[in-house]
Amino acid sequence: MNEADVLEISRLTFFVILQASGPIMLAGLVVGLIIAIFQTLTSIQEMTLTFVPKIIVIFGAIILFMPFMMNAIIEFTRVLFDRIAVG
Repeated sequence: MNEADVLEISRLTFFVILQASGPIMLAGLVVGLIIAIFQTLTSIQEMTLTFVPKIIVIFGAIILFMPFMMNAIIEFTRVLFDRIAVG
């Protein structure tokens, strides 16, 4: 294994991390932004108001995107195992 292989595997790793965590992070970001706008417009500054909706939406997003995330991780694992078998 040379430097090019290590860089390629590192690039694939970061891409898979973004693929797997991106939808969850985006869902949390959108809900947090909506709640922040709501709090600004209504002058409600309750700190716990942000946590419950975010937790609910993030758990829902995990359930919704779990097949996609698992497929991305399984495909990445197959690519790594193929590289090990060839190398």
